[in-house]
Amino acid sequence: MNRTSLALRITVVCLAVAAVAVVVAGLVAARLIRTTGSDVLRQSLSAQADVIASQLDDTGIGNRLRVGKAAEVVRGQGIDVVVRRPNGTIDGDGTDAAIAATETGFTRSGTVVVEGRRYLVEVRTVGARGAAFALVQSTEIGEARGRTLVRNTVLALGAGLAVAAIAGLLLSRMLSRPLRRAASVANGMRAGRRDLRVPVEGPSEVADVAKSVNELADALQYSEARQREFLLSVSHELRTPLTAVTGFAEAIGDGVAEGEDARRAGQTIHREAERLERLVSDLLELARLGADEFRLDPARLDLAALIDECADVWRLRCARQDVTLLVERPPGEVPVVADPRRLRQVVDGLAENALRVTPAGAPIVFSLVVADGQARLAVRDGGPGLAPEDYPVAFERGVLNRRYRDSRPVGSGIGLALAHGLVTRMGGTLTAGPAPEGGAAFTVGLRLGRAR
Repeated sequence: MNRTSLALRITVVCLAVAAVAVVVAGLVAARLIRTTGSDVLRQSLSAQADVIASQLDDTGIGNRLRVGKAAEVVRGQGIDVVVRRPNGTIDGDGTDAAIAATETGFTRSGTVVVEGRRYLVEVRTVGARGAAFALVQSTEIGEARGRTLVRNTVLALGAGLAVAAIAGLLLSRMLSRPLRRAASVANGMRAGRRDLRVPVEGPSEVADVAKSVNELADALQYSEARQREFLLSVSHELRTPLTAVTGFAEAIGDGVAEGEDARRAGQTIHREAERLERLVSDLLELARLGADEFRLDPARLDLAALIDECADVWRLRCARQDVTLLVERPPGEVPVVADPRRLRQVVDGLAENALRVTPAGAPIVFSLVVADGQARLAVRDGGPGLAPEDYPVAFERGVLNRRYRDSRPVGSGIGLALAHGLVTRMGGTLTAGPAPEGGAAFTVGLRLGRAR
C-alpha cells in the first residue's frame, strides 16, 4: 500500500495554509487598496478645491481659473476645472468634465458617471452672486495607482508563499529525519541487529518515539540473552540423561551388559527417561502458562489437609535419604481457594528441590501459618541455602541452575519459574528467603476464603 511521506504531507500542509493566507490577505488588501486609494484621491481633490476657493471671489472667476498658478497646478495633476459664472455661463476644460460638473448642479460634491467613466467632482461656491467652480478628476488615475499597489502586494505575498514552501520543506525534513532513523533502526532490529540505537533528538513527540525504540531494543536484547542462557541451561540438563541413556543402551545392544549389569542398565535408562519426561513436561507447562488457553480449576480446599497428604508421600522419600520431614500447622481447617491439582504440583516441586539439596540428618519442614487473612505455606530445608543476592532472582528461569550446578545437585532450572507462574495465576504469591534450619525457605501465600 503506497503512502505519502510525512515530509511531503508537512510541505503540502504548509503550502496550503500559506496559500489560503495569501489569498485572503490579497483579497482584503485589494479591497483596502481600492477603497483607500479612492478616499485619498477624494481628500486630495477636496483640499485643493478648498485652497483655490480661499483665494478667489466672484470677480473675474472664470478668467482667474483659466490662467495663473492655480490653474497650472491642478491641470498638471490631470484635474479639469469647470466654472459657472455669475450669469450662469458654464466654462470648462473638457466636455465630459463639464457634463459631470453640470450634473451636480454646482451644489454638491460627489462621484458622477459619464459614459461609463467615473469622475470625482468637488464643487465650491465663490462670492454671493452664484459663481462657483468644480474640480473634476477621473478615478482611473487612482485605480491605476491601486492596481500598481495590488500588483506589488501580490508579488510580496507570492514571495511569502515561496518562503513558506521552503520553510515547510525544511521543517518536514527536520521532523522526518529522526523518524526515518527510527524506522531504519527498527528495520535493522527486524533483521536481527540488537546493537542499533536511535539518537534521542528533535521535538518531544519524536524524541519519545526514539526513546521507545531504544527501550524496545534493550528489552529484546535482554530477553534474547535470557533465552540463550535458558536454552544453554536446558541443553546442559538434557545432555546428561541423554548421554546416560545412549551409553547404557549401546552397552545392552552390544551385549557388553548382561545379567545383573543389564538389569542395572535398564533401571538407569528408565530413571533417566523419567527425568527427561519431567523436564519436557515442565517446559511444556511453562510455555502454556503464559497462554490464554491455560486453564485453572479453582475450588475451595483445606490447605491443612493438603499438607498432610503431601507429608504422607514425602515422609517415605525423605526417610530413604535419612532426612527428617516435619509438619508445622495449626489445628483445624484452613480454607483457601485454589486449583488443588496445580497447588499440589507446586508443593511437590518445592519439596523435590528441598530434598535434592538437604544432606542426611538435616530436616525438611512443611510449615503452615495463618495470619492477616492469609495462609502461608512454607517449604524449608536444612541444606546449604542460597547467597543473599540469589533470593530475589530465584524464580527466573535457569539462574540458580547456572550458578550452582557445579557445586551441588540442581534441577532443570525451570521448576521454580513454573511454580511461581502457577501460584501467581492462582492469585497468590511465592517468595524465597533464608530458613531457620540453615537452608532456603519458599513460601506460598494464598488468601483465605470461599469459592464463589
